[in-house]
Amino acid sequence: ASPRAVSLFNGRSLAGWIQIENSATSLGSGGITDPAAFAAKLTNGSDAVSVFLRGRLQDSVKADLAAYSPSNANARPVISALVKQLNQVISGPSIYDKARFSKVVLRPETRQLLKRKPGGQQLARLNKLLLEDAYPAELAKSVSTGWVVKDGAMASTGTGRGVIYSAKDYGRFRLMFTMRHVSGNPDHEACVLIFCTRPQPGERPLDALGGIQFQVPLGGHWDYRPGMNNAGDKLFNRLTKPPFNNHEWSRVEILADAATGTARMAVAQPVGSKAVEVLVFKDPTAGKVGPIAWQMHNAGLIDEFKDVTIEVDPKDFDLVTEK
Repeated sequence: ASPRAVSLFNGRSLAGWIQIENSATSLGSGGITDPAAFAAKLTNGSDAVSVFLRGRLQDSVKADLAAYSPSNANARPVISALVKQLNQVISGPSIYDKARFSKVVLRPETRQLLKRKPGGQQLARLNKLLLEDAYPAELAKSVSTGWVVKDGAMASTGTGRGVIYSAKDYGRFRLMFTMRHVSGNPDHEACVLIFCTRPQPGERPLDALGGIQFQVPLGGHWDYRPGMNNAGDKLFNRLTKPPFNNHEWSRVEILADAATGTARMAVAQPVGSKAVEVLVFKDPTAGKVGPIAWQMHNAGLIDEFKDVTIEVDPKDFDLVTEK
């Protein structure tokens, strides 16, 4: 590591990092554990919460729910449309009403948050918790954290899609870390995000912080900027398809410059060997001073990151691990 590099992770705590779990403040189709039972309650349920939600759904969605069956050809689009409308409810004003929830058993986290009369993203969290408590057999219970410290590494727990991002912003930097992909069900490569958009207090964050994704160590990629959300094949150049085993530890170097919208990635496996440049990204319009992040792409992914350092404003744009 460069003598100018500073540690971003001390191996003992996640201080200096901020977590976002998408499922904490929004509903995904996968969060509905019993779609048929949920559809039936929303269609015919006499409980106060179901009556309230029924009044917030469009007629077309209500009609589709009334005829819903998991075996129907349109089962997935129906649930997707329902999720979209329920997320509008979650992100709106508080859904709590004493009479409406009088027969719902609220878990301690919900009761504590209710007392705080939250706003912004914390209000969305409260609304999500209230729905989960109202439908304990139909909706999965979400958590607000997805990363822990395990054996000196930052480890994802597989709880769901989300990010853990740096408390500080960076523009021109050399990021170095050691990582491995432990397991995934469903599987996906470990992901790093750069040129991210930091969420403002109370603001709903962009998915994947609207960043540029580097998949480590093999060099997959994605462009999460609003209006893009694609593989960005014209902006990335995958120089090689390395024969690395993603379950073994790799040492990764990412050299980025927001001013030019350029980033380079080199990987060494085994750790300590000479690195190979794997991936290059360039788009001047993408460069942004912002946090860096590890992404948990989906539920079920276990990744580990350690020995994380960053050098701010490196003098040259050469990959030091290639030398």
